[in-house]
Amino acid sequence: MFRSLHMKLTLILLLLITSLMAVVGAFLTVSVSNFYINSFYQEMSDVFSGENSSFVADLRGAAGDSEDPVGHLAEILEAKAGSLGVDYRTRNYFVLDGETGGYILSSADESALPRQQSANLLTARNAVVQQDETLVGDESDITADFMDVAVPIMGGGNAYIIYILDNKATVSGLNTQLFLIIMQALIIGLLISILLSFLLSKTMVGPIEKLTAGAERVAAGDFDGELPIESTDEIGILTGTFNEMADILQATLAAVENERNKLDTLFLHMTDGVVAFDHKGRLIHCNPAANTMLQQPVYGDCTYDDLFGSVYPFQEILALQRPNHAESELLVGDRTLELYLAPFSGQASGGVLIVLHDVTEQHRNEERRKEFVANVSHELRTPLTNVRSYAETLLDANGDIPQETANSFLDIIITETDRMTHIVQDLLTLSRLDAGDAELVLSRFPFGDAIESVTRANALNAKQRGHALTYTPPESLPLIVGDRSRLEQVMMNVIGNAIKYTPDGGHIRISAGSTEGTVWMDVWDDGIGIPEKDRTHIFDRFYRVDKARSRESGGTGLGLSIALEIVQRHQGRLLLPPHEGPGTTVRLELPVGGPDSRLPAND
Repeated sequence: MFRSLHMKLTLILLLLITSLMAVVGAFLTVSVSNFYINSFYQEMSDVFSGENSSFVADLRGAAGDSEDPVGHLAEILEAKAGSLGVDYRTRNYFVLDGETGGYILSSADESALPRQQSANLLTARNAVVQQDETLVGDESDITADFMDVAVPIMGGGNAYIIYILDNKATVSGLNTQLFLIIMQALIIGLLISILLSFLLSKTMVGPIEKLTAGAERVAAGDFDGELPIESTDEIGILTGTFNEMADILQATLAAVENERNKLDTLFLHMTDGVVAFDHKGRLIHCNPAANTMLQQPVYGDCTYDDLFGSVYPFQEILALQRPNHAESELLVGDRTLELYLAPFSGQASGGVLIVLHDVTEQHRNEERRKEFVANVSHELRTPLTNVRSYAETLLDANGDIPQETANSFLDIIITETDRMTHIVQDLLTLSRLDAGDAELVLSRFPFGDAIESVTRANALNAKQRGHALTYTPPESLPLIVGDRSRLEQVMMNVIGNAIKYTPDGGHIRISAGSTEGTVWMDVWDDGIGIPEKDRTHIFDRFYRVDKARSRESGGTGLGLSIALEIVQRHQGRLLLPPHEGPGTTVRLELPVGGPDSRLPAND
């Protein structure tokens, strides 16, 4: 009801008139009461002027009358009634006992006395007790419903109190008349104020209503309607300013919309994740890349603490001064996310913007690089140390060492040199495979013939170790397309590892077969086997299960890595199938049609 400006102006004027009349009425009422009270006590003071007053002296003389002191006092008071203002209706005199304050005689009934003795009456009684006629009870009390004066009169051993009492009936009647006059004036003033307020509000509110309608159109997106300027006063200036503001706002919104479309397109298609929160930590934006990186759907009710509370305190980010920012990392599953956290705008209207960058591959590549450098350094340092040690021994001997021992030292130097040569050759092979420079020389050849050729090549090595190396060829194996020399290198590595890591007198069985579009070869041994914890790393570069045995047998830890690269270039698979009992089984699977015939990726 009171949301209308018309009603507010009317109400303000009504409250103004009412408040003014209330203040005036209260002021007049209090002023009349104070005037009447002051007049009463001034009048009493003029009559009872102290010991030198003839009237008080007459009263004291009457009090000392031995025959009828009370009657004599009454005669004197009746004679002075006009000066005392006694009208026998609102104001009366009383003759009271000086010690008890009890009623003796008055111009009215005893019932006119107050129910409880007033402070002035108690003062007069105290004066009688103290025999001090100067103590007069003439203190005013504006809150009381009466006015009184108590004068102690003592003479001839008698003590009386002359008590003048006014019940304020005159004041009450006058205040009632004042109240009626004020109410009449208030009613007339309210009627006038209502008429004036409607006229005033109509004059002021009309242009404002037009501005309101224009503002509603602008809020709805309609910037075409221009408001007419009907006056040159403040309202007219405001209307002109509003029209200018609407034009500027239209241009600004168009620019903002254009920038927002650019940002939306950027956030939608950028590879980095972007998440934004307001100053209370509530989500306001999350692009698809962030959903993918966080591996969970990020909804509107998500907060900063739900997603990144464990990474960095929200209030500390919000308190950063631009352009400062914070960096951190977050592990989500097997992914590593690099976070850049920065505040935007102010604390009251801004928030926190977080950019997520997936650095999983960078970390993995860095770890691989460090591991690769460490492994190469370690693998080369050992033979180099041996070569240097034996060479320095030969140099320091100056021919004193036996020839047989010198030859033994030279054999060790040659062996270690060959070992370094093999490491460098393997590294070059891996480098060419990684760089894509090692092109495959594809041809069609019998898969079974390649297995038999490699088996014969390893037969002597197996026999020297006392192994039983057997190959049972199937009835038929198809021709396959591939680089025969590279694939035989893979077979040599797998069979050679089986011979190398099987204790002397072991058994190594080679089997082969084919399915639709695929050929396979299994190499089974009863050697030292591969622990479960090492199976996922067996194809890593420089990784060896038994490092001491590998070095004794001249292993570099690169053979299976090279083999895997060659097999993957043929779009085949190199697997470790389940193996019962001690030892290991390695399976080679290849597509019959060559690299163009797809197989599932290597596990």
